[in-house]
Amino acid sequence: MMTDGPENIDIEGSVAVVTGGANGIGKGIVKALLSRGASVVIADIEEPVIAETVAELSQFGPLDSFVTDVADETSVEALSEYVFDTQGKCNLLFNNAGVGSGGGGKAWQNEPNDWKWCFSVNVFGTAHGVISFVPKMIESGEPGHVINTSSGDGGFAPVPMASVYASSKAAVSCFTEALNHQLLSETDNMAASVFYPSGGLMNTGLFTSQRNRPEELQRVRGGTGRKSMTFDELKDLLEKAGREVNVADLDELGSFVVQATHERRFIIGRDLEDTVDLLHRRADAISAFQCPPHHDMGI
Repeated sequence: MMTDGPENIDIEGSVAVVTGGANGIGKGIVKALLSRGASVVIADIEEPVIAETVAELSQFGPLDSFVTDVADETSVEALSEYVFDTQGKCNLLFNNAGVGSGGGGKAWQNEPNDWKWCFSVNVFGTAHGVISFVPKMIESGEPGHVINTSSGDGGFAPVPMASVYASSKAAVSCFTEALNHQLLSETDNMAASVFYPSGGLMNTGLFTSQRNRPEELQRVRGGTGRKSMTFDELKDLLEKAGREVNVADLDELGSFVVQATHERRFIIGRDLEDTVDLLHRRADAISAFQCPPHHDMGI
């Protein structure tokens, strides 16, 4: 029975799986893992992008890939079987793949397909990773760690105009907390972390995730929701509103995440001082049985 949690986990010599690892934050994590001596398997849905990333990064260390749709449990199970067949183990599982809802706007304008698509990747994708990998990780007896990517939007507090996405990330945070308690009570060498991407506005594939939305989950009513913004559009909007926009360095963020994983921090995030104030105000409101303040995208 674990009370304080397992000791730090070695990155060097470990085998890591990173979903959504071909670009954005995931790619930054892959780079950091390779630089510290890990063997990495990139799992992503876009085969051409995977090929480009593998060609770029394979010079830095042992790198493999597997085309994976995290929304499909059979695809994730095939990934886990491939990893254990070829690598013999998995020490680090980064459930990082994610999408925007494609709905946005007012809650009553979101369509069921917005919910189904967003949750199929962000929530079920995370669950599929845990279901397919964790039993094998436990059985192997190897030290292990699961890192699930959430968001300050939902994980800490919702941005009101992103209710579907925020709900999915709130689910990831709650699920990871439960998972960590279970791993600490059932094993002596495994734990989980929840990762809140932070430290600036991030130029990732999340802004264009509609490109991978399945035909059967397209919007039925069409243009009733808010149009998804590109990275440049959001940056321009914030700057016009008088906000100072800091653009995050994804390679630096990846290095931060890998170090925090090594230290087995439960909450992983950079520059969260403003978030602490928000959480205090939310706790005060909830304690008074009032509606807590929302996330204002203070980036």
